[in-house]
Amino acid sequence: MRKALLPSLIILATSLLILRIFYLQIVDDTLKLKSENNAIKKKYEYPERGYIYDRKGVLMVANQASYDIMVIPRELKNTDTLELCQLLKISKEDFIKRIEKARIYSPRLPSVFLSQLNKSEFAAFQEKIRKYEGFYFQKRSLRDYEVNFGANVFGGITQVNEKLVAKNPYYNSGDLIGRQGVEESYEDLLRGVKGVKYIQKDKYNREIGSYKEGKYDTIAVQGEDINLTIDAELQKYGEELMINKRGGIVAIEPRTGEILALVTAPSYDPGILVGRQRSKNYTQLYHDSIAKPLYDRGLLAEYPPGSPFKILTGLVALQEGVIDENTSVSCNNGFSYARGRFMRCHCRGGSLQLHRGIYESCNSYFATAYMKTINKYTKPATAVDVWSNHIKSFGLGQFMGYDLPTGKRGNIPDSKTYKRIYPNGGWRSTTIVSNSIGQGEVLMTPIQLANMMATVANEGYYYTPHIIKKIEGHKIDKKFTTKHTTTIDKKHFKPIISGLFDVYNMGTASALKVEGIDICGKTGTAENFAKIGGKRIQLKDHSIFVAFAPKDNPKIAIAIMVENGGFGSTIAGPIASLMIEKYLRQKITRIDLEKRILATSLQSQYAKLGGLSDAVKLQLRISDSLLNKKTIPAVRIKTDTSKVKKQVI
Repeated sequence: MRKALLPSLIILATSLLILRIFYLQIVDDTLKLKSENNAIKKKYEYPERGYIYDRKGVLMVANQASYDIMVIPRELKNTDTLELCQLLKISKEDFIKRIEKARIYSPRLPSVFLSQLNKSEFAAFQEKIRKYEGFYFQKRSLRDYEVNFGANVFGGITQVNEKLVAKNPYYNSGDLIGRQGVEESYEDLLRGVKGVKYIQKDKYNREIGSYKEGKYDTIAVQGEDINLTIDAELQKYGEELMINKRGGIVAIEPRTGEILALVTAPSYDPGILVGRQRSKNYTQLYHDSIAKPLYDRGLLAEYPPGSPFKILTGLVALQEGVIDENTSVSCNNGFSYARGRFMRCHCRGGSLQLHRGIYESCNSYFATAYMKTINKYTKPATAVDVWSNHIKSFGLGQFMGYDLPTGKRGNIPDSKTYKRIYPNGGWRSTTIVSNSIGQGEVLMTPIQLANMMATVANEGYYYTPHIIKKIEGHKIDKKFTTKHTTTIDKKHFKPIISGLFDVYNMGTASALKVEGIDICGKTGTAENFAKIGGKRIQLKDHSIFVAFAPKDNPKIAIAIMVENGGFGSTIAGPIASLMIEKYLRQKITRIDLEKRILATSLQSQYAKLGGLSDAVKLQLRISDSLLNKKTIPAVRIKTDTSKVKKQVI
């Protein structure tokens, strides 16, 4: 038996090798295709990217034809450099630099020499292309924006870098890829699938036809169309209201978590980042360190939430049983919480219960409620962790998991936070009482504030905010249809909602009522400091407002943050009322508020931080066009899986 083992293994191994060789040489000739690479040229056919529609079927992003001039350095022969430079309107130095870059990438593989030529630019080159060996053109499609807003929502497309080409075999040098916004989040669906044609060449490097009669050729598959949750009209209106201001607006549909509007200000027309002027315009926007128009404040900016956080302070105190609806607190225009420590308050003072504490936004009431919550436990560290866990159950202090590629955690402090700040101990409820009114170590992004209000509107649950509504032939990720429940009992939300309703009836937002719409809201003002000339200087406060409407069966929850806007009822509050009415009625009756907000400019406040850069001036010019440029075209809503082009009616 042992004597037969070795011969058997040799026979088995030999048989496997013969079978493998037979398969590679006879059955599968892909290696042959690779071995003949020098005599075969790959031509890629690039598909159109998928179209982007809003929640109602309004076409927002389509495509337009574009052409890239490609070069294969090894094939360059007797090029009339001067004529080619004049034809393509580039300098000789630029020509040399582009050829060297292509040669470094690969002397025998195609590289993009000049990208994104429009039809007229390409026509001049096409007439003489045969004179320039080693050059050829590649047809592509660029984005064609049907709207002049939503740049932060869409993101954009740009050329892949060498690092990605090396990492991902799908992409070649010069390919386009989605960056930021939904273009990045849904790149795999929007990009489609490239087609490939194998062209055989003779010994003189001339094309002589398809390789193997097109056996290995594939056709391009167009990208998938997607419908966003965004309401195009609401998004446009929000950006108009934020002209000459900085901040963010986020609106969410409470019962689904769908993002209705995602506004960052300042913003820009997405169309300026398409075509050959893209690089110049992007550079201007990128280097604007003052206004930061590429910085999505709705997702990235972390602010002290101010008085809207009192909603959570009250809910946690109710859940912990340290207050009830009838608990009274005395306010003497402020709250003395330690020797020499006084928290000012702007309510009317006197004895307040929960309801009035909310609609008059009494600092004394919620500072007392917070301290009762912390003092309930023997150890402050234990108490803070209990409080922190309640707050985090609203999706705060963590990445929210939405389908956009950027975001910040915000900050909800816990015992580890204070052990780090006070390594020697000694901290207690009086040390951290500023958390009660949304100051202290608490930080939130506008989308977190909006989600907080959606959770309150739902009386204790929320769905992860998301921007995708529909993709033909695909299901939406189940994480966006999974309900998240807070640690607060449902019964505690009703008294809070009652107080929020009266913010509009007899409280801090009584001047912002919209007839016929029951709005629940909360004003907020957050202190704002900046370092100027090495000194910490207090600037004008941030204006904050959160709301949802209608009170019963809410359809929209919204958060507005306006940097240096002052009191919450001054700028952020009116914007909330206008946005809510716009969404629910598609018209505006509070014309007085609209005129005032559209005419309000905070540029003088922002100039204190360093003046206006060239990029800011560019942004202002672009933003002004939002009020005067094309409106949203009426389009036919797609009814089947075919690619429907824009049809203006």
